[in-house]
Amino acid sequence: MVEPTSLLLGLEGLGVRAVVRRADRTRVVDVITTDPDASRCPDCGIPSTSVKGCAVTTPRDIRYGDDPIILRWNKTRYRCRNETCTRASFTESLPEVPARRRTTTRLRTQIGRCVGEAARSVIEVAEDAGVSWPTAHAAFVAHADTVLGDPAPVAVLGIDETRRGKPRWTREQASGRWLRTDPWDTGFVDLGGDQGLLGQIEGRTGAAVRQWLGEQSEAFRAGVTHVVIDPSAAYAAAVTIDLLPNAVLVVDHFHLVKLANDALTAVRRRVTFVAHGRRGRKQDPEWANRRRLLTARERLSPRAFASMWNSLIDNDPSCQILSAYAAKEELRQLLSAARGSADDAEIRTRLYRFYSWCADSNIPELHRLATTIETWWPAILAFLHTGLTNARTEGFNRLVKQVKRVACGFRNTENSRRRIRFHCTRAQRASIGFTTARLPG
Repeated sequence: MVEPTSLLLGLEGLGVRAVVRRADRTRVVDVITTDPDASRCPDCGIPSTSVKGCAVTTPRDIRYGDDPIILRWNKTRYRCRNETCTRASFTESLPEVPARRRTTTRLRTQIGRCVGEAARSVIEVAEDAGVSWPTAHAAFVAHADTVLGDPAPVAVLGIDETRRGKPRWTREQASGRWLRTDPWDTGFVDLGGDQGLLGQIEGRTGAAVRQWLGEQSEAFRAGVTHVVIDPSAAYAAAVTIDLLPNAVLVVDHFHLVKLANDALTAVRRRVTFVAHGRRGRKQDPEWANRRRLLTARERLSPRAFASMWNSLIDNDPSCQILSAYAAKEELRQLLSAARGSADDAEIRTRLYRFYSWCADSNIPELHRLATTIETWWPAILAFLHTGLTNARTEGFNRLVKQVKRVACGFRNTENSRRRIRFHCTRAQRASIGFTTARLPG
């Protein structure tokens, strides 16, 4: 029968011999080895009875209550009597307290979970556990390695960029010139499964995407049937038949509406500057209605729409702002109809009406918008047929920013990508609420 105090300690193979409380309320728990297998040589596995000496270690363990605890283990050092074994001597070790470890296995497991599941910073968890930053970080790495691995094949792949930090100026030693470095990372997300963020790579160029895809297995690349991106020529150029032979390029409709809103904003700003010789102010009708211009027509009340329309009619004789607004709404109706029950004939009719409106407007911003839509139309049509979006990828971009804020930034890119990918796996989404869970005690 296990002694009650040893059972309370919960470290298999160790028994409590005595507990002493110091003046500073620190409890010193003296433990001895109770597992007979601890006397086995770690190399040959033969038990030894030849005692060479003893040693006292104080491995750090999880907390019990508010008062500090010191675990003092009286270990025995044995001689290995197996003549064929290369090890001369060894010290007792247990799975809960491995050899040459200053922390117990359960404490390292707890630290890894606090950094991972609770999404706390490494230094915060290290201070709570009373260990160093490298020890806490190593515990999280070991915990993350059990969750993360090589990405499994996916059917729908999402690609999007996220900023890693602020732009910096660095001086080139060879030429002495100052170069601007704009740090970005490109993320790859499983949009059809539950793997979440598959990985990140530095940069937002086609070469970076091709590099990451080239590192994946042939089965992974062959299994990708759709790639969802924003209208990025660099990402589109990377989706080649050599790397992804079965992939169809899809452009998310969110970015198309954003392009239309950006074109409308550019027209409004240009018209305002031409009319007033300055940027818009609150007394300018076009500036006062800037939010209404970007709002969908069906979300505006009749009174708000009439107020905006009449105000711009009276103050913009060229009607360029309202023309850009009408083009934006035409594009939205086209996308809405295509995602609904519209047939191909109706889609072609609405698309022709959008092109005609942009062409007849004689507004350069709308010409560029129509050219962009025409260039990306095959990928847009793929979205209309499949309904695939990059919404999940955009959601992970938010989580990436939260992880960086919790960590107060990363100096090591490998550590950054490990933390980010861990918190962006679908298995860990329940832990991404950034709870305030702490170590017991």
